[in-house]
Amino acid sequence: MESLEIKDLKAIVSGIAAIMVEKKDELIRLDGAMGDGDLGLTMEKAFTAAKEEAEKLEEPDAGKLLMKLGMTIARTAPSTMGTLVATGFMSGGKAVTGCAALGMKETAAFFEAFVAGIMQRGKSKPGDKTLIDVLHPAAQSLSAAAAAGAGMKDAFRGCRAAAAEGLARTREMVAQHGRVAYYQEQSMGKEDPGAVAACYILQGFCDYVDSRA
Repeated sequence: MESLEIKDLKAIVSGIAAIMVEKKDELIRLDGAMGDGDLGLTMEKAFTAAKEEAEKLEEPDAGKLLMKLGMTIARTAPSTMGTLVATGFMSGGKAVTGCAALGMKETAAFFEAFVAGIMQRGKSKPGDKTLIDVLHPAAQSLSAAAAAGAGMKDAFRGCRAAAAEGLARTREMVAQHGRVAYYQEQSMGKEDPGAVAACYILQGFCDYVDSRA
């Protein structure tokens, strides 16, 4: 596949929603260890609403579609993580407004803006043991693939690997943000729940692209 069309983006959001339903209990357990334990509920609620909104929308602009889905997430799941994910979709969508479909260049631009928006909103950076430690290397991988002229399938395979490596690195980091930051050194040796959720968001994209001919 050479680009992500409107129907593809809607299918991806539907896939993410299914993943979040499946992984809800795992995210609750991870978040409950040092947080308030609502992450699984938040992600399920956010992406179920986004899926339902995507099914109703007749928006021909890919960027505007993604922005509207971000707004839906913000409205439905106004928690910290919900707000950050919503910001990512709105920032990413704004970067590709005017596109009927996302080729590799536009897909990379979407994810670069997705990450930048979250970093600005959450005042976070790589190494803080947050979802950024998954999203930042994933976005960089996609940008490098786009610059090298890689196909979408190969690009997202690289994205999946970069995200997994980023998640593994969070185990050795000390949390700097959120409720888990209260535990400081005790957070070492554990994956960040938000980073795990970010992996599942990326999984929705990667699984869909990998399944296409």
